[in-house]
Amino acid sequence: MLDANTVSWQLHADPTMWIAGIASLYLQALHPKAVAGVVQNSNFQADPLGRLKRTADFVGLGVYGTSEEIATAAARVRATHRSLRAIDQEGRTFRVDEPELLLWVHCAEVHCFETVLDRAGYGLTDRQKDRYYAEQRFAATLVGLHEEDVPGSRREMAEYFDAMRPSLRRTADSEVIYEFLHGPPVKGWLRHGIPLYRVLIGHLAYSVLPEWALELHGHRPYADADRWLRILRRTALLVPGKVRRMAPPGHLRRAVEREGRHVTPSRSRLP
Repeated sequence: MLDANTVSWQLHADPTMWIAGIASLYLQALHPKAVAGVVQNSNFQADPLGRLKRTADFVGLGVYGTSEEIATAAARVRATHRSLRAIDQEGRTFRVDEPELLLWVHCAEVHCFETVLDRAGYGLTDRQKDRYYAEQRFAATLVGLHEEDVPGSRREMAEYFDAMRPSLRRTADSEVIYEFLHGPPVKGWLRHGIPLYRVLIGHLAYSVLPEWALELHGHRPYADADRWLRILRRTALLVPGKVRRMAPPGHLRRAVEREGRHVTPSRSRLP
């Protein structure tokens, strides 16, 4: 269980995490088996906001939840993954909880969290970045991985991606995810906000992927993505933290209520 004395506690409270989270989904989609498991098993097209909310909920709970809440959620996720199968591009059936796939999803996620917030101007030191990767090994154990098998520093993470790149590519499934993340098929009044979402969120999150990932996806990014990312972060930070913490899923707000105001995230409290 993580606490207020960790980099994760401070970093995950930043509003740019929403952009980083969406960027991680683009990155995850470049693994042919991982993305096949998503496309063949998820109802994200029918329930687009539900899929994104569940992902954010699990990530937030892993940092700000109680030990009991985390254990319950982790057991539920592992049980769901154990029951799922998919078919790869060679027609072979595989389990979606294969360690290789779980590790890819974890690494794509935390790598985007660290690098996107860094590009947005959050300002971690190299030591704090390494500490963040080490802390996030805990999150990997929640889905069934062993800490010693998970990159725990910037160097180890870079080595992991170097080793994985020959296995990654653009596929029909990755294109499905690309289109979905640019314009989730929402209904009702929310559909009127899709054009703005596509410009401010959907394509910006894509544009802040690593250069090699952009080359694999093959779509043109914004030329000035980092500048727009910093502007978006500064704008979001104008909203008082107490108001931001009211947004769902609300794990941070409950953690502050449970532990006291002294655990309220602040860059000045970074370890």
